Parts: sequence; C-alpha cells; structure tokens
Amino acid sequence: MNRRTFIGQTAISISAMAVKPVFSDKKEVPFYGHNGRVYRQVKGWGELNASQFPVKDCHEMVQDRKGRILLLTNETRNNVLIYNTGGKLINSWGKEYPGAHGLTLAGEGKDEFLLITDTARHEVYKTTLDGELLMTLEFPEAAELYEKKEAYVPTETTVAPNGDIYVADGYGQQYILHYGADGKLKGWFGGRGEGDKFLDNAHGICVDKRKGDATLLVTDRTRCCFKRFTMAGDLLEIIEVPGACVCRPVIHGDLLYAAVLRSPDMNHAKSGFVTILDKENRVISNIGGSEPVYKDGKLQPMSQQTPLFIHPHDVCVDRDENIYVAQWASGNVYPYKFERV
Repeated sequence: MNRRTFIGQTAISISAMAVKPVFSDKKEVPFYGHNGRVYRQVKGWGELNASQFPVKDCHEMVQDRKGRILLLTNETRNNVLIYNTGGKLINSWGKEYPGAHGLTLAGEGKDEFLLITDTARHEVYKTTLDGELLMTLEFPEAAELYEKKEAYVPTETTVAPNGDIYVADGYGQQYILHYGADGKLKGWFGGRGEGDKFLDNAHGICVDKRKGDATLLVTDRTRCCFKRFTMAGDLLEIIEVPGACVCRPVIHGDLLYAAVLRSPDMNHAKSGFVTILDKENRVISNIGGSEPVYKDGKLQPMSQQTPLFIHPHDVCVDRDENIYVAQWASGNVYPYKFERV
C-alpha cells in the first residue's frame, strides 16, 4: 500500500473524530476535521523574515487564476504578500492601507481585480492584482445614513454576476450598500436593529449560486449565524451556527467555509476554529473545533476543541481543496496551511 492510499484510508477511518495521531516516518502527525473533510497542518508554511516582510493582522486571503495566494494585512510596509502554494514569497506591494481588512477577488482572466476595504480610511478600493488603483468607493454621504464619515467602517465586499458591488459595513452601522459597477450608489438594506432582517456585526458577505439563482450570504457574527438575502435585500433564510462567531462566508464548490473568530461568544478569546458546511448548509466538519452534532435537526453549540488558532479571521480554499487560514490579533503570525488528506 502506498503512502497516499494509506493516508486516504486513515482519513476515512477517523472522519468522525477531531484529532487522531497517525505515525509516519516515526513522527506523530495529527489530523483535524470530521466526516471526510480531514486535514493536516503544513508546519512553517508562509513564514518570512519579519524584519523585511512583517505582518500585523492577517485579515484575508484569495487565490488568483495563476494559482497564487494573496494575503492582505494592515501592515503598511507590505499590505499584500503574494505566495505560491508552497509558501514561497513571490511579490509584495501596498503601503497606503492602514486599515486593510477585506480582500475580494473578482473578474475573469486578464480582467481579474481586487476590492480592498479599509476600516481606518473608511473607503473601498478597486485595484489590479499588482496594486494599481482603479476606483475608489468613498464614504456614502449621499445615502444620508451616517452623521459622519467615521461611522462608516466597511469590512467586506462581494461582486454580483452583473458586476454590481455590495459592501458590508460590518464595523459601522451594519448596512449592506449596493453599488453599480461604475461605483455609483444604487441602494442599501440591513442596518442595526432587533428584527431578523437587521444585522449585528455584518462582517462578511458573498454571492452564493450553489442552488441556481444568485443570492447574498451575509454574516451576522454577534448572533452566530449567516443570513441569506435576495440581491435586492429581502431576507430569505437564517443559517444558525451556535457557538460560532463566524467571519466571512467563503464558497468553494458546493461547500461553505468560514473562520470562527471566537467561540462561544465575542468575550471569549483564544477559542477559534474553522467550520465547513455542505450544500444544505449543515455543518459537516470543524478544524480545531468540536464535532458537529445535530439533535432533532438542530445543530448543537460548537466550541474550540484543539488550540490550533487564536483568532482565525479568514479561510482561502485552493484548487486542490487545501485551506489557508489568516488570523487577527494572534501575535503577528503568518498564515497557516492545512492539506486535505
């Protein structure tokens, strides 16, 4: 039996467990996850000389069409670090984004572009993959939703199939602002409030087309759930993830991935993990977290089980279904890579 087959069969046998050591070359290799979504950490991936290429908060990561992994950090000596999947630094750029927070990749082929939210400058920037500024979405003063610019603190964006841009004001007044591809404001929904249609810590947003028509998945992090809206902002569904203060939703294939910043609540530090949901939005695996359990169709509260992470902030899934985890306020650590087994 070759090593790959052995590892694959071992992963199946432990798929219902969070961690099980497997001996390979006389070294104990822990696996993390459940139900066929099992991973092992690649130690030392992406670590650099911090005096040359430092990071503060590693906020978000994406993979471009060339297969490169782009990391966004609020370190203004190099806001963007570009790696290959082996963890080697290819390039870096950016000195102008002190509040660099959200990183969205959109467009096709040569027309790929980035959207960067800056929580310190209260703006959103469209750039090339090399950092050339293409457009600025400024403070939406015309909406008359804010008394001052500082009340608008955008955390994430997503791009609709028609090119429209949606911005989540996750650290501000909790609105989802809808722009045309030309940067002109078209509308908004959400906002702070107590009803289901309102949001509290609308930290992340993405377009979900897994079941056909495009919809918007929006994080309601304080309430430990995702909320699904129509592209016009009408509430369709609430996806409860009890115990998990989730960051942005990341769609890859039929699955939904998310970093869980803290668990079980926002006052409990050093307790995060990564969660994975299937096409029916049932949690199937937690990396570093407790095994997902449903009773009478209801997901039971989840929590950290293995201290892999402090404050995981984003997940990037590559073409081989390996995952990369960026962390906030975690001692200036570089991203972690986990290989699927």
